[in-house]
Amino acid sequence: MYMSELILDYIEHLEVEGGRSAHTAENYTLYLERFIEFTDDIIVDKITPEIMRKYRLWLSRYKNNNGDELSTITQSYHLIALRGFLTYLSKRNIASLSPEKIELPKVSRKQVTFLHYDEVERLIDQIDTNDETGLRDRAIVELLFSSGLRVSELVNLDRDHINTTRREFTVRGKGQKDRPVFISESASSNVQAYLQSRIDNLPPLFVSYSHNNEATNSGDYRRLGARSIQRIISKYARLAGITKHVSPHTMRHSFATDLLMNGADIRSVQVMLGHSSIITTQVYTHVTDKHLREVHEKFHSDTTK
Repeated sequence: MYMSELILDYIEHLEVEGGRSAHTAENYTLYLERFIEFTDDIIVDKITPEIMRKYRLWLSRYKNNNGDELSTITQSYHLIALRGFLTYLSKRNIASLSPEKIELPKVSRKQVTFLHYDEVERLIDQIDTNDETGLRDRAIVELLFSSGLRVSELVNLDRDHINTTRREFTVRGKGQKDRPVFISESASSNVQAYLQSRIDNLPPLFVSYSHNNEATNSGDYRRLGARSIQRIISKYARLAGITKHVSPHTMRHSFATDLLMNGADIRSVQVMLGHSSIITTQVYTHVTDKHLREVHEKFHSDTTK
């Protein structure tokens, strides 16, 4: 069978049985179509290690219409998608290359950027809460730092999703998996203040107050989009004099790092972040190593003194 005849079944399998999001399915489709482009729609039992070697070389030299090359991690995503496809074929007893034959390139993880608590306070201090926009922005920043939500999870929240009285609610994250989310009293009170300032009855928790690109249309609702959240966070970080790149994901890193620095165990942090693997969460232990050294230097007795 030609590869193009099997892709749709695989993508549907990803969404229905694998619980992957529509966005992931769209990306996997793109990655697999690139392999079809390279092989001119190969018959799946003709895929060989030699073809894979040439494909990896092709990916490393690939340029889009703007002349941009694929990053190493993006090349890796292409191979992950292909390996998943081959695993699917194997489960259906369709002859093809064994997925274990595809080796992924080594990708060095970027240094995790996070804000110390005093930097978070400086950022928050820049928000003028004398109008509804400021109240909204304060609620966004407080909620991100307090909960560790992904920006995609934040923008999809509706009013009735969040319980400011109990200060906990459930969010559906990656892989359509539910996890508990807890928020601080400060975050809760700021979300309440923001909602009380709203004169509309629209379901989205965070809405746009302008007619520019701040909003993304969702039906008749002007729900605030992820890029707008990025601009909001960057704006206040800049005003606070923070020179490092600060994004909504930086707030998630800050949430995790703050928990670990204050004594939380890594498995609890894993659950609160919604990581399927503890390996993903362990990146934060490298971040907190420096903090532990500072604690040791400050509080441990030196016999030479």
